[in-house]
Amino acid sequence: MRMSNKPLIILSALACLALAGCSEKGPAEEAGEKVDQAVEQAKDAVEDAGQQGPAEEAGEKIDETVEDMKKDDAAE
Repeated sequence: MRMSNKPLIILSALACLALAGCSEKGPAEEAGEKVDQAVEQAKDAVEDAGQQGPAEEAGEKIDETVEDMKKDDAAE
Protein backbone atom coordinates (compact mmCIF):
# COMPACT_ATOMS: atom_id res chain seq x y z
CA MET A 1 0.00 0.00 0.00
CA ARG A 2 1.92 2.95 -1.27
CA MET A 3 0.33 6.37 -0.96
CA SER A 4 0.57 8.81 -3.80
CA ASN A 5 2.43 12.09 -3.38
CA LYS A 6 0.13 13.92 -5.79
CA PRO A 7 -2.16 15.43 -3.12
CA LEU A 8 0.86 16.69 -1.18
CA ILE A 9 2.38 18.23 -4.29
CA ILE A 10 -0.89 19.89 -5.26
CA LEU A 11 -1.43 21.29 -1.77
CA SER A 12 2.15 22.60 -1.67
CA ALA A 13 1.70 24.31 -5.03
CA LEU A 14 -1.57 25.91 -3.91
CA ALA A 15 0.03 27.12 -0.68
CA CYS A 16 2.88 28.70 -2.64
CA LEU A 17 0.43 30.45 -4.95
CA ALA A 18 -1.58 31.74 -2.02
CA LEU A 19 1.51 33.07 -0.29
CA ALA A 20 2.86 34.60 -3.49
CA GLY A 21 -0.38 36.50 -4.14
CA CYS A 22 -0.44 40.23 -4.66
CA SER A 23 1.23 42.15 -1.89
CA GLU A 24 -0.23 45.44 -3.07
CA LYS A 25 -3.78 46.30 -2.20
CA GLY A 26 -6.16 46.78 -5.04
CA PRO A 27 -8.89 49.41 -5.18
CA ALA A 28 -11.57 46.96 -4.05
CA GLU A 29 -9.58 45.93 -0.98
CA GLU A 30 -8.89 49.56 -0.07
CA ALA A 31 -12.58 50.43 -0.47
CA GLY A 32 -13.52 47.45 1.70
CA GLU A 33 -11.16 48.58 4.43
CA LYS A 34 -12.65 52.08 4.33
CA VAL A 35 -16.13 50.61 4.68
CA ASP A 36 -14.96 48.51 7.63
CA GLN A 37 -13.49 51.58 9.30
CA ALA A 38 -16.68 53.58 8.74
CA VAL A 39 -18.80 50.81 10.26
CA GLU A 40 -16.51 50.59 13.29
CA GLN A 41 -16.64 54.36 13.78
CA ALA A 42 -20.43 54.35 13.53
CA LYS A 43 -20.66 51.50 16.02
CA ASP A 44 -18.37 53.31 18.43
CA ALA A 45 -20.38 56.52 18.08
CA VAL A 46 -23.63 54.72 18.92
CA GLU A 47 -22.03 53.00 21.91
CA ASP A 48 -20.55 56.28 23.15
CA ALA A 49 -23.91 58.02 22.83
CA GLY A 50 -25.46 55.36 25.04
CA GLN A 51 -28.27 54.72 22.61
CA GLN A 52 -29.89 51.34 22.73
CA GLY A 53 -32.01 49.64 20.19
CA PRO A 54 -35.37 48.09 21.03
CA ALA A 55 -33.91 44.59 21.18
CA GLU A 56 -31.27 45.61 23.69
CA GLU A 57 -33.85 47.42 25.83
CA ALA A 58 -36.12 44.36 25.77
CA GLY A 59 -33.19 42.14 26.72
CA GLU A 60 -32.37 44.34 29.70
CA LYS A 61 -36.01 44.27 30.86
CA ILE A 62 -36.02 40.48 30.61
CA ASP A 63 -32.81 40.31 32.62
CA GLU A 64 -34.31 42.56 35.31
CA THR A 65 -37.48 40.45 35.45
CA VAL A 66 -35.48 37.23 35.81
CA GLU A 67 -33.42 38.77 38.62
CA ASP A 68 -36.60 39.91 40.40
CA MET A 69 -38.08 36.42 40.07
CA LYS A 70 -34.92 34.89 41.53
CA LYS A 71 -35.10 37.25 44.49
CA ASP A 72 -38.77 36.42 45.04
CA ASP A 73 -38.03 32.66 44.93
CA ALA A 74 -35.16 33.08 47.39
CA ALA A 75 -37.39 35.04 49.81
CA GLU A 76 -39.97 32.25 49.91
